[in-house]
Amino acid sequence: MSTSPSLYRTWHHPYTPAKAFSKRVAYFSMEFGIDQALKIYSGGLGFLAGSHLRSAFDLKQNMIGIGMLWKYGYYDQSRHEDRSMRAERIRKRYDFLEDTGLEVSVTISGNPNVRVRAYILKPEVFGSVPLYLLTTDLPENDHLSRTITDQLYDSNDETRISQSIVLGVGGAKIVEMLGGASIYHLNEGHALPAFYYLRDRGVPQSQMVFTTHTPEKGGNEERNGYHLNNRGFFGRELTPPELQQELVGGDTLNYTVSALRHSKKANAVSKLHAEVARGMWQPFGLEGKIIPITNAQHPVYWTDAALQKAFEKRNTRAFKRRKGELKAALFETVLDQTGKRFDPNVLTVVWARRFAAYKRADLLLRDFERFRKLVSQTDRPVQIIWAGKPYPTDFGAIQVFNRLMEVSWQFPNLAVLTGYEMALSRALKEGSDIWLNTPRITREASGTSGMTAAMNGSLNLTVNDGWIPEFGKHGKNAFILPEADARQPHPVQDDMDAGNLYRILEEEVVPLYYEKPEAWQEMVFNGMQDVVPGFSSHRMAEQYYRELYAD
Repeated sequence: MSTSPSLYRTWHHPYTPAKAFSKRVAYFSMEFGIDQALKIYSGGLGFLAGSHLRSAFDLKQNMIGIGMLWKYGYYDQSRHEDRSMRAERIRKRYDFLEDTGLEVSVTISGNPNVRVRAYILKPEVFGSVPLYLLTTDLPENDHLSRTITDQLYDSNDETRISQSIVLGVGGAKIVEMLGGASIYHLNEGHALPAFYYLRDRGVPQSQMVFTTHTPEKGGNEERNGYHLNNRGFFGRELTPPELQQELVGGDTLNYTVSALRHSKKANAVSKLHAEVARGMWQPFGLEGKIIPITNAQHPVYWTDAALQKAFEKRNTRAFKRRKGELKAALFETVLDQTGKRFDPNVLTVVWARRFAAYKRADLLLRDFERFRKLVSQTDRPVQIIWAGKPYPTDFGAIQVFNRLMEVSWQFPNLAVLTGYEMALSRALKEGSDIWLNTPRITREASGTSGMTAAMNGSLNLTVNDGWIPEFGKHGKNAFILPEADARQPHPVQDDMDAGNLYRILEEEVVPLYYEKPEAWQEMVFNGMQDVVPGFSSHRMAEQYYRELYAD
């Protein structure tokens, strides 16, 4: 990393902001997926934030990003000797970041001198608005303070609290040094301390907005408010009456509830998620603040240019030729990692995303004999690839990953890949024919991976959750499972969804691919036509200014 102490001490863009986007917005996120080389992301939340900053740059918006410079990134995924998953921590180096010379102090656990320094990702590096990345890995900090920014989503709760203080309070102080913002936007609740700090500094509620991303408990953190107060979470020590006003259910502080209370307005990340979120937070009287702004992705970054050109000309021959090349490129990775040779002419199904229990990576295995029959037919063969990163301490998810690894070892046409970062994610979307999405219904707030798959001519085979109700037309641009009753026990839902998944694969997907290639291609083109511009991050970035940031 080069050092330029006087660089970027003011709010600066390499353009004059467009009139419609002149309001100064500081966008806080714990992770950003800007480029494969900048490993400060874990998955969908980061991919979304990265696409947002890219579109903000393209549209000449007056926005900056505030994030964290993770010394070891999330983690590096590899394999043990028995091919089970292994999580490694490898120190990262980024010569393309520059030292801004901006440095602030935050108070953590009674230490008022935890130093936080900001590095910058300049717009010309990857085509994003300026991104300021915070680190505590500084010589003047003690050892414990230096480790706060070691690893994204550290498994230690005390470290996680410290990370929120650094991002929230440290980030807000850096923005102050840059001249302040008109809008402070928290992408999830990780940076919640920013709102408390800003409130004490006299920043009104009208300048604070919030995005909630998931109905999952893990994405709506709850911690003991008295402990947070002792750690310095609120920017100063709250008095007992002040603290009581912030708590819910006894001693508990809920990050999402607090963020909603501070915000003038908040958004859910799909129309369906807005309904779910309003129901979740209605008991606190907060449902009226939540509007839907559906997540989206950056088409130019995520779409293969030659594939897009063939689609625009409706050149089926060129499209199929390019799709075959992309499948062959993906299968080089399969060959390298597994020793298996996949065939570009064979129907290829991909399940790839963060491993979590509700996403059901192993749903295809539920009726194993039926699964075996599906993947063993030789006249209409099927190839399946799984990929994704469980949290390194989510041992249930790691167990599912390892089970898939064991099953894939038994078949020449099954593969489980490691290293699911941006480059592999893009290769899987470019090289797949079917993008499989199997969360339990109502649990997927958005699910942006299916958007970028559709942009690359991969058909979604999915439950009707997240963004899909706004996009999907079964048999026209996607394959959609009938809706299970979310009130039923999980085994009942899983049995129903697995049965419908097998049926649609056996009776619709496989026959269409092999017996009606023209109809298949029409569905592919329909999907590419319908996904843009509705699910382009340009639409999303414009909608934020129009509906969330507006006075």
